[in-house]
Amino acid sequence: MNTANPAASMPSAAPVRQPARAAAAAFVGTMIEWYDFYIYATAAALVFGALYFPSQDPFLSTMASFGTFAVGFFARPLGAVVFGHIGDRIGRKKALMATIVMMGIATVCIGLLPTYGQIGVLAPVLLIVLRVVQGIAVGGEWGGAVLMAGEHAPKGRRTFFASFAQLGSPAGLILSLVAFRLVSTMDPADFLSWGWRLPFLASAVLLLVGACIRLGVHESPEFEQEKRSRLTVKLPIAEVFRSSGLLVALCIGANTLGVAGVYFTNTFMIAYTTTYLGVTKSVILDCLFLVAIIQFVAQPLAALLAEKIGGARFLKLSAFLAMLSPYPMFLLVQGASVPSMVLGIALAVVCLSSFYSVIAGFVSGVFPTRVRYSAISIGYHVCGAIAGGLTPLVGTYLAHRFVGQWWPLAVFFTGLAGVSLLCVMALDALKHRRADAGAPEH
Repeated sequence: MNTANPAASMPSAAPVRQPARAAAAAFVGTMIEWYDFYIYATAAALVFGALYFPSQDPFLSTMASFGTFAVGFFARPLGAVVFGHIGDRIGRKKALMATIVMMGIATVCIGLLPTYGQIGVLAPVLLIVLRVVQGIAVGGEWGGAVLMAGEHAPKGRRTFFASFAQLGSPAGLILSLVAFRLVSTMDPADFLSWGWRLPFLASAVLLLVGACIRLGVHESPEFEQEKRSRLTVKLPIAEVFRSSGLLVALCIGANTLGVAGVYFTNTFMIAYTTTYLGVTKSVILDCLFLVAIIQFVAQPLAALLAEKIGGARFLKLSAFLAMLSPYPMFLLVQGASVPSMVLGIALAVVCLSSFYSVIAGFVSGVFPTRVRYSAISIGYHVCGAIAGGLTPLVGTYLAHRFVGQWWPLAVFFTGLAGVSLLCVMALDALKHRRADAGAPEH
């Protein structure tokens, strides 16, 4: 007769649910990050110039508005250092709870911020401060989200589970496009007065959902093992550059395609198609909405395929295909019709987003657990600070310099993908060399 207490088996249910819950928490957090990115970018283009940086010259107002947008990128590496330290020393969960609360509150506060006409110069100052807070929070969000999902994953499933952090990018884009499409149907005066605030205030709902999910996630088991073994280090950032400086540099390069590719196929393509091909903004935004849906479906499928053939092999293949993709993309985009533009952009986006889906799990496996949060966060956000600003600028310069010729733009995109391919090859070689040498896991 079996006399075992049925309740004794109950605790095992929680660990079984933890991988899925950790993946959901990673997805929601990065979705909020990208939702914030896209609604801020849209508001910066449409309303911030007039409301917070009034000038006789609309161009100067818009430039000042985009200046605050750029500030957020430069604050991200600071967030990577601060929250990387917390995540590697105190715990992944505590860092992630702090980042999601900071990010949500800052975004909601932007939605409540008085304008220049109401409080004067204090309005743009506060907007910049809130943008810095957002940047710091985002700097700590991505690395922690990747690790909480990946370090909770069942054995052999790190690539797939870590990919849920990357899935937040197309989800955030879809949400932001829906939000601004809804408020853009308002009377123009109402939109400028209060309608633009609604997408920012809606972030409060995402914050509550994300925080509730994260409260139910246990601390990373790999981090807990580090703590029990007393292997955590006092200053992770110093340890990163002392022992893994080359790996971080390669990590920055490896992220180039995923990070720069997003700005190229989204931010730059909006400017390129509307300025040089005569496409209306609403048409290209509709195209990007359809492409984002394709991306949302493609990314998890790419991660599943990568688990079958190996992460490094898949990354090399997708980067190589991405190097080829801009040529058919630009040929199709020249048609300036919705079907041709969707097909052309989708070809490039499927290649780069397949790479983007898998790179997080790959780079997280390169670094030891004790400094992993700091290392991958710095690698990702330094790349973001560089690529986030330079890619649209370089693309705009090339389009202006070679009017009527798209091949320089295609070569530029090929170069971005080539940088990632070379860095992934180098990281893979170093990873195998360390494994052959018997390098310690922690």
